[in-house]
Amino acid sequence: MLAAQFMALLDVFIVNVAAPTIGTELHASGADLQLVIAGYAITYSVLLITGARLGDRLGHGRVHLAGLALFTAASLACGLARGSTELIVFRLVQGAGSAVMIPQVLSLIQRNFTGEARARALGVYSAVIAVGAAAGQVVGGVLVSADLFGTSWRPVFLVNVPVGLVLLAVGSRVLPASEAARERARGLDLPGLVLLGAAVSLFTVPLVLGQEEDWPLWSWLSLAAAAVLFALFCFYETRLARRGGAPLIAPRVLRHPGMALAVFRILAVMAVNGGFLFALTLHVQGGLGYSALRAGLTFAPTAVVFGAVGLTWRRWPASWQRLLTPAGFVLTALSVAGVGMVLKGGDEGGALLYVAYAGVGVGLALGFSPTLTRALATVRPEDAADASGLLATVAQLGQLTGVAAFGTLFLNRLESLGGPEAYTSAEALLACMFALAGTAAVGAVSGLVRRRR
Repeated sequence: MLAAQFMALLDVFIVNVAAPTIGTELHASGADLQLVIAGYAITYSVLLITGARLGDRLGHGRVHLAGLALFTAASLACGLARGSTELIVFRLVQGAGSAVMIPQVLSLIQRNFTGEARARALGVYSAVIAVGAAAGQVVGGVLVSADLFGTSWRPVFLVNVPVGLVLLAVGSRVLPASEAARERARGLDLPGLVLLGAAVSLFTVPLVLGQEEDWPLWSWLSLAAAAVLFALFCFYETRLARRGGAPLIAPRVLRHPGMALAVFRILAVMAVNGGFLFALTLHVQGGLGYSALRAGLTFAPTAVVFGAVGLTWRRWPASWQRLLTPAGFVLTALSVAGVGMVLKGGDEGGALLYVAYAGVGVGLALGFSPTLTRALATVRPEDAADASGLLATVAQLGQLTGVAAFGTLFLNRLESLGGPEAYTSAEALLACMFALAGTAAVGAVSGLVRRRR
């Protein structure tokens, strides 16, 4: 399950460093290229809650395998695409496969592990979910630079095919297929699905396309409409629960101790993660002129340290545990600001840069992993689908919000300074890193306020 999770998350970012090559070979316009990158995230975000509920109704193991099969087939189609339009369509399908597959991972963990075993499984899950973001940049750079058999960018998609086939073969033997039988009477809440799907769509599309289109009027109208539909969704779900119906997200999940704070923290940490990766990619490739391989390897220290901390934080002294998350946000704030300072002036940095990269990895891991584990460790098995869909959607929306907000800040600052030279790019990056540090500081304060209460 976690191998499938990693593969799907990899594909959110693996295309980033391949985008210039794809644009050249397929003669794609800027808008086409943006949709190649963002199409996956759009359908993935919109359909996550739906995927969670389908697993609850039809069986998490069965639905996970169906999503994996769709994802694998779409990856093959992406790798064989002959034009940008085909690639965009298949990326949308690939995102849909991920949305069906990914929510089942948390639900299966919730249903098949208890106590300490569940906490360990959630620790590994949280390590995988964020390492996939940085690892996507690394793997994408390696595959594009390798140009295997003259296939250029295509291996960034085709690599999923053999992995997906192996996981399908293994998963069909080991994953439960009928564990949700007693809950199939629970309805799909189609009005709720429509309202939430429309709200997430209206929120996501301007986030991923707004910068490319220079934030036209429609993007702001779309965001405003999304807020209205989110409010209508909450109103409808509350009334449905009061009438004894089956809302898309059970109110008791939202009332679960610590869930609201966990949603805020996950949103914050993933926004910082997405903004940091995006802005730094633009700087090292555009400002410093790094190759795809070197740009990808830039993120290796952050990914490795994130994974190591995510797997080991529970073994740290018990007296530290309550302070880990706010300390993680503080360390993230200091480290991202440090990255901006070390790269100031167009320098490539030195040993201090790698220390800062490692600090970002440690900080993000401590902000994310304990938060997710504690939020889900005590959720009832019957609420696993609702909780997993909610937090997976929040994590994805956090990534998109970070890319949109901090990417816009970086690009606007760069434009005001006169273009993508090393010095001006470094100045734009510094402003972006300080803004990221401020966001991380808010995450730290949220934890401290919670404890004082």
